[in-house]
Amino acid sequence: MRRRFVAGAVAVLAASAGVGALAPSADAAETVGIKVDAGTSLGTVPSSGVGLNLGFGDEHMGDANVTSLMKAAGVRQLRYPGGSGADEYHWKTHTSGDGKGWIPSNTNFDSFMTIAKKVGAQPILTANYGSGTVQEAADWVKYSNVDKGYGVKYWEIGNEVYGNGHYGNGKGWERDDHADKSPREYGKNLVAYSKAMKAVDPTVKIGAVLTTPGGWPDKEKAPGDTADWNNTVLSIAGSSIDFVIVHWYPGGKTTDDLLNTPSKIAATTSELRSLVAKYTGSRAASVEIAVTETDGVGSPALTSQAAALFAPDTYMTWFEQGATHVDWWNLHNGTDQAPTTVHGQTDYQDGGILSAGTCAGGKCQPARDTTFPTYWGIRSLTALAQPGDTIVKSSSGNSSVTVHAVRSGNGGLNVMLTNKSPENAAEVSLSYAGFTPAAGAVTTVSYGKGDTALTTAKRGTAVAQTLPPYSITTLQLKPASGTAAADKPSPLPTQTAATPAAPAPVVSALGTTGTRAQAEAKISAAPVGQPTPNGASGPLASTGASSAVTYSAYGGLVVIAAGGMLVLRGRRRRALHGK
Repeated sequence: MRRRFVAGAVAVLAASAGVGALAPSADAAETVGIKVDAGTSLGTVPSSGVGLNLGFGDEHMGDANVTSLMKAAGVRQLRYPGGSGADEYHWKTHTSGDGKGWIPSNTNFDSFMTIAKKVGAQPILTANYGSGTVQEAADWVKYSNVDKGYGVKYWEIGNEVYGNGHYGNGKGWERDDHADKSPREYGKNLVAYSKAMKAVDPTVKIGAVLTTPGGWPDKEKAPGDTADWNNTVLSIAGSSIDFVIVHWYPGGKTTDDLLNTPSKIAATTSELRSLVAKYTGSRAASVEIAVTETDGVGSPALTSQAAALFAPDTYMTWFEQGATHVDWWNLHNGTDQAPTTVHGQTDYQDGGILSAGTCAGGKCQPARDTTFPTYWGIRSLTALAQPGDTIVKSSSGNSSVTVHAVRSGNGGLNVMLTNKSPENAAEVSLSYAGFTPAAGAVTTVSYGKGDTALTTAKRGTAVAQTLPPYSITTLQLKPASGTAAADKPSPLPTQTAATPAAPAPVVSALGTTGTRAQAEAKISAAPVGQPTPNGASGPLASTGASSAVTYSAYGGLVVIAAGGMLVLRGRRRRALHGK
């Protein structure tokens, strides 16, 4: 999880590494062809897919305006108690570490559950593996599901446990008090946690922490290891888990790099599915993939428009590949870095979606809880899909425009289009199979660069749209009069577990795909977590009444420091909200 502040490195990166990498291409004016096959299903939108991280250090996470903003953004899952802080947090006493630091009294477990209920979100909890015990976790299940009747289903065992120093000659970011920090020991303890927790409530689902394929320390072996982290853990605990966990921090030297990273998700998922099939046998199809942390850290954009475009593309691409949960880092985060300028827009270098209203480098964020562009990027998903809707096949003729399409429960077809060029509008032509859109003007809902809210208007048709620079546009299409809403989409042929596709290497421009600590460390050249050299809703554009949604940049984000106790994003460095 992220806790560390990126201390200035991103500012240097933004200034010198080509924030303007998305320069107009020679064919920028050419029409981009978009194809939507409404008859081919890629699966359904997960019931609790759109998630968000909350940390026990965030005293404002339960404020009425904050819970209203989360609910309006369609947040369906809340992760607690927060990243690396989870491996130091003791739920019974609501304390962290040695218990001497200050923690807000209104962020304990019961308070969190009240927040989840207000938002209408499913909770996912991280049991303390680093400094906790099996009994502590089992007692948490009893209190939550037996005594209080909360019915919490998803439980992660530890945060980024592989960051405990087992790799990198003992230098890590994740607390782990076990004498043996090997993947073998984690696998054995994972079995013990699962057994004890399921003895209390057999319906709970237990998650195993894996390294992200392509990101350090994936494929690494430390002295004494016979296999890497993922193979070792799953070979021991494969029969005791219900989902696997990865963190997706692809980063990038430029905003262009960041916006191209969703194309790597298919290969990452393929490798994870191959591992699951290898070690869980006949249960493989039921073992879920959960991405419990992601954002743009490690790139120039954390709160500005590029990060806003990255968010919905990342969520939807993971859903298309079968992930059941994707949790953005973070609600409130904070930073010790001065703002930068990214494509003419202020980027507050903060991982939260709401401003903390703090100051760094003599410059201050907007008022607390001001929505950053990333908030609107996530909220844009509410115009595209609702839980249970069917994701259908779609494709773009040019990587500068991305597309995702969903068959809505009312028989309509929603199409999200993202123009990744910061300077040029994009002309797009759309064609459909398995669906005939109504003719006429299209309702568009847009959020463009510099906007402060979504805007609804009539614009274009179902077959032709002009996308503003750096925007997200969702078309909500109704079927043409006299036509069937389209047959039920058919699923794509699936590969058998025995013959998974060979995944391509998944390495970002920074080579840090996987953890925030690494992305931040890479940027700042800090050694944390790095191996040493010898270290072993609505209708959309139709040609009739449809609606489009577009999103742009906005606002600032946040962090609150309280007595040096709260930690935010970066890993080991303590900061603010979220631990």
